[in-house]
Amino acid sequence: MQRDTDDPSQDDLSRIIAEELRASARAKDWAAEHLSAPLARAAEAVIAALRGGGKVLLCGNGGSAADCQHIAAELVGQYRRRRRALAAIALTTDTSILTAVGNDFGFEPVFARQVEALARPGDVLIAISTSGQSPNVLAAVAAARARGCATIGFVGRDGGPLATAVDIALVVAVAETPRIQECHIAMGHALCRVVEEALGGPTTE
Repeated sequence: MQRDTDDPSQDDLSRIIAEELRASARAKDWAAEHLSAPLARAAEAVIAALRGGGKVLLCGNGGSAADCQHIAAELVGQYRRRRRALAAIALTTDTSILTAVGNDFGFEPVFARQVEALARPGDVLIAISTSGQSPNVLAAVAAARARGCATIGFVGRDGGPLATAVDIALVVAVAETPRIQECHIAMGHALCRVVEEALGGPTTE
């Protein structure tokens, strides 16, 4: 098939891809320097909850919803090695609950309603929002705090109101949403590794 003369060349495409990858690496380098200590505190909170028989709840919208599901899967399944399952629930996955609550109460309480049903004192809520302004995520944090749960925020830019609403805020202070999201999942992976090494116990292989 003949290439349209207005199409970018392979060199152009390669340059764009390299720019994206380097921008992602720079953002992660920044996160490694500035967020490793608060992420360690977040991991300690998750370890304490799971060690005490609690669970991790996660909520977010769009790409952040996918991150919630990804992190929950790493904890329930495995991150790097076979070990016992760790209790984690992504509040983004049950379409019947999401659509019923959305239809009957509006979109804002779709996560908070699940927190009210599932959260117990000693659990942890991980709330993910690139802007830190998502009303349904903020409502979930308020519901979790009211139930004695620790709260962790994965946020971006200036952190928005979510950064001050949670117990531990992990603010990726860069402007671009893709870079924030890439840092969030990398940080989620780092958290899963630390938690797995602390709580994994003997391998199940």
